Order: sequence, then structure tokens, then C-alpha cells
Amino acid sequence: MALTGMGNLEIELKKRHRYPYQWFRKQNDQWDQYTNFIYSTPQWQTLIEKIKEVHRQHQLDKNEIFQYAANRWYNFHSAKAIETIFLEIGDAIPAEDKDSEKDFYLNGIAFDHKTSVFPREYPVSFQEAKENKGHLIEWLYNNQSREKRFHLKNRLFVVVYDQRGEHWKLKAELALIKNAIHNYLTLFDPHLLHCINFGDQQALSDIIWVER
Repeated sequence: MALTGMGNLEIELKKRHRYPYQWFRKQNDQWDQYTNFIYSTPQWQTLIEKIKEVHRQHQLDKNEIFQYAANRWYNFHSAKAIETIFLEIGDAIPAEDKDSEKDFYLNGIAFDHKTSVFPREYPVSFQEAKENKGHLIEWLYNNQSREKRFHLKNRLFVVVYDQRGEHWKLKAELALIKNAIHNYLTLFDPHLLHCINFGDQQALSDIIWVER
């Protein structure tokens, strides 16, 4: 994704910020099917029109289907842009055998990446978490969703934190995220990765901090 395209997508993603971020239900196959148009719809206004169409067709609650579709759309297109950033500015090599457990390779190591807001349930402050990232990494693995993307393989976490508490809005700050990823990859050292043991398997992980 070219810089111009990335800038345009950032503008589109930020249009989601006008509305509160809510989930009325856990993700499920039926509502995913209702909203699978999000993958091929990068423009916010087109998204709104498709949400209206699904609302009319299936007689769904207007606010619930809006939030479900808008949240999926926001998180998906942010994640795809961040994956593109990894591939464009570092030594990351796209995984030809890409699946839910790997997006790219760094120094020959397969990684999935996941952008996570700093969890409100986490028992220590953001500053304390930065000083002991290994504990947060293990917490994120142990508290991940048990849905489709659940796994215990190598993962790079992009953790976003906003001092005003609006952490989710930083997922749209693609320029800020790009700078953080660039700084991380410039100094990337596989020997500094955090190693976690899960019974008979291990995972390598790290955190890229994005804060405002």
C-alpha cells in the first residue's frame, strides 16, 4: 500500500471516530456472514450504505448492526494496513503459506501480528507494563479470544495506549504506528524476544508500544 493509499485509509478509518465504540454481542458466524462485505469496502460511506441494506434485508436492530459492522470494518482495515507497514519498511517477508498463525517472517521466524488496545482489565498501570512487558505478553496470550484467530504460536503485539483512555482510536493513527514499527524493526534482535512455554510448545513474542 503506497503512502498516499495509507493516508487515504487513515482518513477513512478516522470517520469511525465520530461514533462511540460498542459491541452488543460477541462475534458469531451468523453476524459475520451478515457483514462480510467489510473486507472489500475500504470507504466509510460505502460501508454505511451496505449496513443500511443489511438492516433492511434482515430486519436487524439498526444500532446493533451498525456497531457490529463498523467495528469489524475498522479493526480489519487497520490490521491490514499495519501488516502492509511491516512488509514495506522492514525486512519482513510475506508468508506464502499465510494462515491465522502467521503473516510474515522476520529473520526466518514466522510471526502473526495483532494490534491490541491496552487492556482495561490488566492489573497494573501502563508504565508498569512497559517495565515488565513479559508479564503483559503472557497475559495477552492467556486472555485472547477463543474464536478463529486463537493460537499459541509466535506473535508480535502492537499495543496502543492513549492517555485520555481512547485507546481504540489509535488503531487509525497509521503514521504514528508506522513510526513505532520502523523504530522497532531497526533494532530488531531475535535474541531479545520473549519466550513463553505452553506445555510441549514454545512461542516467541514481543510488544511494539504505540502511545499518545
